[in-house]
Formats: sequence, C-alpha cells, structure tokens
Amino acid sequence: QVQLVESGGGLVQAGGSLRLSCAASRSLNSMGWYRQAPGKQRELVAHFTSATSTNYADSVKGRFTISRDIAKKTVYLQMNSLKPEDTAVYYCHMRSGLGNEYWGQGTQVSVSS
Repeated sequence: QVQLVESGGGLVQAGGSLRLSCAASRSLNSMGWYRQAPGKQRELVAHFTSATSTNYADSVKGRFTISRDIAKKTVYLQMNSLKPEDTAVYYCHMRSGLGNEYWGQGTQVSVSS
C-alpha cells in the first residue's frame, strides 16, 4: 500500500503560479498528476513514465513542469502562466510495476480571470 499526501493548491489569478507537492510513503518510477474539473472526466496532466521519461498533456506543455526528489519520495508540479481552464482538483497518482494504482486525496486549484 502507498499513501500519498498532496499540498500546495489554492486560489490564484490568471497568469500566476502555484507549486503542488505530493509526498509518498514509497517511491515508484510511475508517478505524476491528474486533474478533474467539475463535470469533466479525470485527465492526465503530467507524469513520469519511467525514471527519467515524462509525459505532459498538450494543454499544459510549456507551462507546467513535473519534477521529483527521490530521496524525499516527493513529486512536484510547478504550474506557471495559469489559466482559468486549469481550475480543477489535482490528484497525485502512482502506479506500481504490478499495475496497482494509488491516488491522493486531491488538492483544489482555482484560477480566477
């Protein structure tokens, strides 16, 4: 079992920045972030697909950066140039080598215009 604890969400004006953090009880290669806006399906934001490879949603490329600190078992999402359409609950996600999936409780990000 893996526990994930997110932090760093909040309210910001359009064009602003936020940094999300997700502290895990253990580190896995496949870890990253999804988000879910009201009335929409949960979608991938950014994810490590291996120790060094990453995958980003087209809508956030060039604005968001995923990173991690292996020693701290923490993954980060730096979000710059935020837009109102980035408003959503952001979830930390991890997948084990056996295919088990783990989710954080979610953190709200709200971007005002």
